[in-house]
Amino acid sequence: MSSLEVAYNELGADYSDVKKRLMNEALVERFVGKFLEDQTFASLKAALEAKDAEAAFMAAHTLKGVCQNLGLSNLFVPVRDLTEVLRAGSLEGADELFSQLEEQYERTVSVISACL
Repeated sequence: MSSLEVAYNELGADYSDVKKRLMNEALVERFVGKFLEDQTFASLKAALEAKDAEAAFMAAHTLKGVCQNLGLSNLFVPVRDLTEVLRAGSLEGADELFSQLEEQYERTVSVISACL
């Protein structure tokens, strides 16, 4: 079992699914590494701080897709919920949902960074 697979297991994420989708461990590692460099989460946070529901929706929607493609189900669920609130153009409840997402995001980055 690779260290990345161990990290996925620790997070409750779906390593086997992403490995099937990307076809080998090297590609999974490459794209997970790119995830750590991605600025979408920072853009989402900035948009929410600016109370810009449209920009926040775009960032949340992008992050949702990335999480789904990488099998990061621990992040997918909270970002999906936040995306749906923002899709309606509303910020109501967004702070609480973002707080849940941020907790999982920070945990995910920490666990993945430790194994790469």
